[in-house]
Amino acid sequence: MNTALVAGHHAGHATVGPALLVPLAACWVYLAAALRQRGRDGAGWSHWRTAAFAAGCALLATALILPADDFVGHMWQHLLLGMLAPLGLVLGAPGTLALRTVDRRAGRAAVHVLRHPALRPLTHPVTGLLLTAGGLWLLHLTPLYRATLVDPLLHDLVHLHFLVSGCLFTWSMAGPDPGPHRPRVPVRLVVLGAAVVAHASLAQLLYAGLLVDVPAPPEQLRAGATVMYYGGDLAEILLALALLAGWRPGPRRPAATRTAGHRPRPGHRADLSGRAG
Repeated sequence: MNTALVAGHHAGHATVGPALLVPLAACWVYLAAALRQRGRDGAGWSHWRTAAFAAGCALLATALILPADDFVGHMWQHLLLGMLAPLGLVLGAPGTLALRTVDRRAGRAAVHVLRHPALRPLTHPVTGLLLTAGGLWLLHLTPLYRATLVDPLLHDLVHLHFLVSGCLFTWSMAGPDPGPHRPRVPVRLVVLGAAVVAHASLAQLLYAGLLVDVPAPPEQLRAGATVMYYGGDLAEILLALALLAGWRPGPRRPAATRTAGHRPRPGHRADLSGRAG
């Protein structure tokens, strides 16, 4: 292993201690809010959601303390940070819990912001895909990975990018929190299929050592590519199951009923929304 690689990994370990406070604090705040809900009404907050969020925090903490002394450790970190931890964090529905906990006026203001049309491109699954899969391609096919090995700040920013973009992608695909601009399930399934292709293609390039810019021996490249290939498949299968589990197709009405429902009544004028006026 070259000197830059060793220096970069040691530099990265220096920030592990403070970074661990993030998942610990997030889990504590979440549990406090969940217990507050139990105090408000008998039903309380979902234990399943609480367990999912706690698992996400545990996976995030594991990624932060995991020794990344070689490329395989680096790949495990990115799998946990960008795919597995976000799945638990998002399925915990922290946004819904926050809306139930904060003042009603603040909650309405937050929902109003989420519904703003300007957020539609940012919250679309394609944007999440470009940030997550595109970030992986950029990291491994350009000198960016080499730079993270010698720059601790850049190293931490890349990790933060994968965590945030992973949460955004997971939420836009299967998040139980409010998503007013979320496309239909078939569209999201197509985007998920594109994510599978993007991860598998990059894993194959890493395995073959083609076009990538990673200072690691061939055996490490192959081992890291295997982690990306099979670990990514597992994360995407879990995401697909979460997406399908939350799918509630609307009931289909008979054609005659739909036609009658759109026929304006005598003496009334139909407006642009289809309602009688």
